[in-house]
Amino acid sequence: MSFSSPGTDETAAAIPAALTPVRSSPRRFASARTILALILREMSTRYGRTPGGYLWNVLEPLAAILFLSVGFSLLLRNPSLGSSFLLFYATGYVPFDLYMSCSRNCQAAIKYSRPLLRYPAVTWLDAVLARFLLNGLTGLLTATLLLGGIIIAIDHQIIEMMPILRAMGMALMLALGVGTLNCLLLGLFPLWEIIWNILNRPLFLASGVFFLYEDLPQIAQDILWFNPLMHITATMRTGFYPTYHPEFVSYLYVTLVSMSLLVLGLILMGRFHRDILNR
Repeated sequence: MSFSSPGTDETAAAIPAALTPVRSSPRRFASARTILALILREMSTRYGRTPGGYLWNVLEPLAAILFLSVGFSLLLRNPSLGSSFLLFYATGYVPFDLYMSCSRNCQAAIKYSRPLLRYPAVTWLDAVLARFLLNGLTGLLTATLLLGGIIIAIDHQIIEMMPILRAMGMALMLALGVGTLNCLLLGLFPLWEIIWNILNRPLFLASGVFFLYEDLPQIAQDILWFNPLMHITATMRTGFYPTYHPEFVSYLYVTLVSMSLLVLGLILMGRFHRDILNR
């Protein structure tokens, strides 16, 4: 017969069993939540305080297209394609405006979100992607409403979606590449903003918004071929004009330029983003 001391049971009861360590759940989709929060923040600050909000995103390009249509209709009898000045200039202006809007907002992402980038949960890539997604989706919505309204107004019935989607995709891809690289350059060299604005002044005239590449003299064609936006606007028009087949368009060239700028921007931003934030 074995005997236990009187305090054995009490001691065993007093000592708790080993506690299982609480595992901290991994932060799944943390970056996606951060990007969504940044998008909602910008939507409230940009569109929530302005009367009309998103309506101005449709009215602004519509006004530009109307001015172009009225102005050139007084000088020319017919546009270079079709019979509608409104549709011709819309098919050139919409992808151009999508590129300009997205690239301009992406390059200002660090400047706009600088206070939030002090927090470890928010990265510079989150800020760039948030602005790109918001402006890209807004631009696509604007393009759909604008072009849809024009098509209904002039009763245009022949549309091919694949070239339209390809043109909009190339415009967004180019905007992300240019915007990411400019985000670095603006952060390191503030003077670059002035230089870039000067370089962009003739871009509207050199991107095929209100003329066709084929209508230009050979020397102008040789120079403007290297402008990716010329390829994008021509691709856009093939979706609305079935008889238009621009042989100069190179999807590979636009993709290589866009991806080269994007990769270079990502590599350099990963290296110098702390220097930009500490300025």
